[in-house]
Amino acid sequence: MRLCSIASGSSGNCIYVGNENTHLLVDTGISKKRIEAGLTELEIKGDELDGILVTHEHSDHIQGLGVFSRKYEIPIYATKGTLEGIKKSSSIGKMPEGLYHEIEVDHTFTLGDIEINPFRISHDANEPSAYRFDCAEKSIAVATDLGMYDEYTVSKLQQLDAILLEANHDIHMLEVGGYPYPLKRRILGEKGHLSNELSGHLLCDILHDNLKNIVLGHLSKENNYARLAYETVKLEVTLGDNDYKGEDLDMFVAKRDEISKIIEV
Repeated sequence: MRLCSIASGSSGNCIYVGNENTHLLVDTGISKKRIEAGLTELEIKGDELDGILVTHEHSDHIQGLGVFSRKYEIPIYATKGTLEGIKKSSSIGKMPEGLYHEIEVDHTFTLGDIEINPFRISHDANEPSAYRFDCAEKSIAVATDLGMYDEYTVSKLQQLDAILLEANHDIHMLEVGGYPYPLKRRILGEKGHLSNELSGHLLCDILHDNLKNIVLGHLSKENNYARLAYETVKLEVTLGDNDYKGEDLDMFVAKRDEISKIIEV
């Protein structure tokens, strides 16, 4: 399987997961033009996609969904609550019949030869979910927009070979920054976003010898820096109660406006 970030950040998210037979996108929160450009670099055509998996209905995850899905008639998969939110969004437009497919968290389904396990996340949206992908004894997860995590989250992220994990903000930068107080409270709350520190803590709970590829994603443009996220997560792993050190990790930060390298597992 392959994992690649076409775009990841608070301003727009689009992640590719697939293999030779099955091609999937997690979210389409950027323009159709940028999605197509990313797919071109991956040597994939829009009409070769098997599905778009939507995590939740916020604009940085669905901005290009309507126009892109309509053009190539790509099925859209999301929870009932997320689909309701999508349909209320002004950016979606009128969609052809049959493109929306309702899924349930903790109910596995298959697209092509990839098994998909949606699991619930804590975020201020209708019914948000993250996704785990399994094929041929290899596993990848995309987990962002986590205000907090618990044992349930950790259980869904066991024995992975690769993960794109949120490291949204530096707590100090957010606290002293220019955001209004209610927005700061929202981001720091249990239905907000995962800080660099908490991202490192979660990583400590799921690390094992075969988790070779870690991508930090969904960074805030105003309240984080790529280097700061990278070094903070590394430090949390080094200081954490585990057998690993930060320098042992094969980890990089996904950029908001550039396609990442392709991870193959």
